[in-house]
Amino acid sequence: MPKSKKIIQVVGARPNFMKVAPLHRAFIKYLEVQSLIVHTGQHSDANMSEVFLNQLDLPRPDFFLGVSGGSHTQMMAGIMSEFEKVLETEKPDLVIVVGDVNSTFACGLTASRMKFPLAHVEAGLRSFDNTMPEEVNRIAVDHVSDFLFTTESSAKENLLLEQIPESKIYFVGNCMIDSLIRYLPMAAIRQLNLPTAGRQSHNSSFVLMTMHRPSNVDTKEGLENILKICEFVSKKIKIVFPVHPRTRSKMDSFGLWTKLNAIDNLILTEPLGYLEFLGLMKESTAVLTDSGGIQEETTYLKIPCLTFRKTTERPVTVEIGSNEMIADFDINQTINHLDHIIKGDWKKSSIPELWDGHAADRIAKILVG
Repeated sequence: MPKSKKIIQVVGARPNFMKVAPLHRAFIKYLEVQSLIVHTGQHSDANMSEVFLNQLDLPRPDFFLGVSGGSHTQMMAGIMSEFEKVLETEKPDLVIVVGDVNSTFACGLTASRMKFPLAHVEAGLRSFDNTMPEEVNRIAVDHVSDFLFTTESSAKENLLLEQIPESKIYFVGNCMIDSLIRYLPMAAIRQLNLPTAGRQSHNSSFVLMTMHRPSNVDTKEGLENILKICEFVSKKIKIVFPVHPRTRSKMDSFGLWTKLNAIDNLILTEPLGYLEFLGLMKESTAVLTDSGGIQEETTYLKIPCLTFRKTTERPVTVEIGSNEMIADFDINQTINHLDHIIKGDWKKSSIPELWDGHAADRIAKILVG
């Protein structure tokens, strides 16, 4: 019997669950691997955490750190302190962090400081916008990682330009797409129980909207831009908008929630589970977002996506995928793009290399080997 290998994987925020779920399944195929999951608590709301554990067939986390709220610095300090205790007790052979959220940064740096081997899944992505907390998190974790697993060719180019040795870099594909492929049939079934966005009416077309990025929702100006987009777009097509808790809280604090709720042809919902959201995305005419992962999911599904940001760390979604960037909430550009989308006149898109549902298996084979 080979020597047991203990691997700790970190989840904290909503996107992490979709990436760790296929990794955990890949690791437990190896009898010599003990796969442990640490949940930092960064997203502890049931709609942002519990539902993902249930829908993605993840076991209960082996450790729940219970750190949430406060400033970025307070949150990361709390996570680092609690994660240090786990590492001291468990002494893993490897720590895996995914993506670019605060939990990724905090646990990655803690593991590195304590000299535990570290793997970063979704390494090398760069928006070249250092005002984004996620960009700082990505860069810091990449430079202390021993294994860097990339999703697209631009990521390797970025890492090499930053003098990271090529021997540490592995192009494996996209774990988020692993989850999408696995659960897409179930999402189609769950679609029957979702807000139907007017499917019973004569016009059943709708766009799906998500907005949560601090640069867009933490100021009154940003929220008013979101309101303008909703007002203009809703005159052309129905909108379904699952509202992130951060966005709802900011809308309330600036006194804008009532105004948003009054817009005709706009359906507001609570945050949706993974299957529910995937089902809506699959049936939508287009997606309006400021998310990173949704740019990838819509590219795989070949659903037109308009991303309200100046830059993207996922350029493949624009270069060969179905995504387009819109800076500064440009109303004219948004409406022009939507007119083309509604007419069926959108760019021909392709699925990026190795986005085939087997990224996690490739990662497990490399790490266990």
